[in-house]
Amino acid sequence: MAAQAASASRDAAPDSGPLSQSDPADPPAMEVGALLPGPSLCAERECALPVTVEPVLFLSLFSLALQGPLCTQYLWERLGAQLGYNGTRERGCSNASGPADPFQQELETLTSHWNLYINLGGFTASLFSVTLLGPWSDRVGRRPILILPSIGLALQAAIYLIVMYQKLHVGYFLIGRVISGLLGDFSSILTGCFSYIADITEKRSRTFRVAILEACLGVAGMCASIVGGHWRKSQGYINPFWLAFAVNVATALYAFFFVRESVTPDMSAKLFTTDHYKSVYHLFTVSGVGGRRRKLWLYSLAFFVVVTVHFGAKDLFVLYELSFPLCWPSDLIGYGFAAEYLTYLSSLAGLRTLQICLEDTWVAEIGLVSNILGLIVISIASTTALMFSG
Repeated sequence: MAAQAASASRDAAPDSGPLSQSDPADPPAMEVGALLPGPSLCAERECALPVTVEPVLFLSLFSLALQGPLCTQYLWERLGAQLGYNGTRERGCSNASGPADPFQQELETLTSHWNLYINLGGFTASLFSVTLLGPWSDRVGRRPILILPSIGLALQAAIYLIVMYQKLHVGYFLIGRVISGLLGDFSSILTGCFSYIADITEKRSRTFRVAILEACLGVAGMCASIVGGHWRKSQGYINPFWLAFAVNVATALYAFFFVRESVTPDMSAKLFTTDHYKSVYHLFTVSGVGGRRRKLWLYSLAFFVVVTVHFGAKDLFVLYELSFPLCWPSDLIGYGFAAEYLTYLSSLAGLRTLQICLEDTWVAEIGLVSNILGLIVISIASTTALMFSG
């Protein structure tokens, strides 16, 4: 779905010609890499290396998948301590026939509310920044929107560590999420990586390179979920978040030193300008050939709904797994998230098989139906086996 939406956006945009072409009246071409120090600009075939932005996406998703479930579990424990819920979870989980524990219900509500506040703060900030950074990267290059969000995610992990060391109120998590959102968050990294691959590949090889990026998401999520679950069970929360901080720093350094620019930078491009919002408005309002505008709106709406459900349900899964009747420990929660990320890999294999005999629209419909069925199974799951089957 992400690849289809990206493809639709590129098709709907008016043709501006190759990036390498310039108007005769333009100033002389600037020196390669003048905007941001680092590896030189590369042509399409020169950049088509086996490994380019794949480590950036892998490491960023690894950090994100490592922090997500642990953050919800940390909120559960800290807020539970404030409610005096320590030690009652085991008794509540063993009471299969009794009434619902009111303390547990209150804790679930409080944890979900704080998850909502933190995620909403990050989403609001990133909504402002991504609409600036995305069009800006078309002119200044892709590397800045790979580096800045990585720095933001590192700062977020650092603030989370400070909160945990000092045992500050969990509301301070919101500061980290807002800072990460203002610097682009994971959305900008995702945009930058897919745009980079679109820049450096020809149409015949683009699908395979996009599939590699999707595979990176699956493998990174599986590894991070398993590692985080076991590490949290044996050593607590601090060390996994130190790993998340180090991974984000390594991501920023890799993007700075090893990723070669795929767009000719324009030194005159400004970040804080309404032109970026105008370009987004222009993209969605200008008519295209073959009803491209309508398709772009439909693809964007479908992508928005799918992503909202996908990421919105993750924190709810953790709360449901922590509560009665499942009462999972942290390592089992990690395995549950790893099973969810496994679908990134299985869907790639199924995609290649289904595309042989079905059109892309029918493949997307099958994916949506399978997602709906999985959510239905999870909503009624009362055992570990049924939860994993969903």
